Amino acid sequence: MAGSQGQGNHIPVALSTASVYPLTVHDGFAVASDLGYDGMEILVTHNATSQDSKALMQLSERYHKPIMAIHAPTLLLTQQVWGSAWNKIQRSAQMAVDVGAEVVVVHPPFRWQNGYAETFAHGVRDIADAFGIQIAVENMYPWRVRGREALAYLPHWDPVRQDYEHVTWDFSHAATADVSSLEAAKALGSRLRHVHLTDGTGSGRDDHLIPGHGDQECAEVLALLRENAFDGVVVAEISTRKAKGAGEREEWLAETLAFARKHLGQDEHPVD
Repeated sequence: MAGSQGQGNHIPVALSTASVYPLTVHDGFAVASDLGYDGMEILVTHNATSQDSKALMQLSERYHKPIMAIHAPTLLLTQQVWGSAWNKIQRSAQMAVDVGAEVVVVHPPFRWQNGYAETFAHGVRDIADAFGIQIAVENMYPWRVRGREALAYLPHWDPVRQDYEHVTWDFSHAATADVSSLEAAKALGSRLRHVHLTDGTGSGRDDHLIPGHGDQECAEVLALLRENAFDGVVVAEISTRKAKGAGEREEWLAETLAFARKHLGQDEHPVD
């Protein structure tokens, strides 16, 4: 569980801009500042600010929140952002360099991206080396059609069994896939580079619940990270789309931050 973002025993807890959707990137920085998050993860979307390194740095400086990770536009809903699959990865890597982030989060290839999928593991490693950053492949989940699993990702939705140097672990995706996050974290060992803190119920939906509101071993995994001196970043990535106004959204994100601080063994306030 290696990296260089941690400060001594303090594991940074960042906020993903995905957690304030449908609000803006600017709103994400403002909420992170109000609640005391340590930094930001930027999900690159169709939003112009999310694609603009200069604009992101201006927000980072204004709110005194470092950008700790870039999430490449490799989601199904961002297939039109930044062109081809490899271009998405390369531009995300360049953005990470530009804003001072060490990690780029990517999803595994879709099954219809045959050429890209065949060289994916080696390709992301080569790009990471070329840009001097780390590319962490995120765990996904099987798609089910009429109760049967459909092949959606190549080589697989589960990164534990793949030849990836760095992995991002998402608790909601684990719940949807009906796998144990604690067992996965132990199996990944030093390959676990980045964590998306959320939760799920295994209902078949990608819930992105507040941690502790689902059935994943969120607390146990955070305790494991603490015990193993994890020096990556824990990122809050919950869904707040159903929040009734900004006040409820901030309550949910404050609860997520408090959960992280508690189970990482941190004081209420971050370490400077």
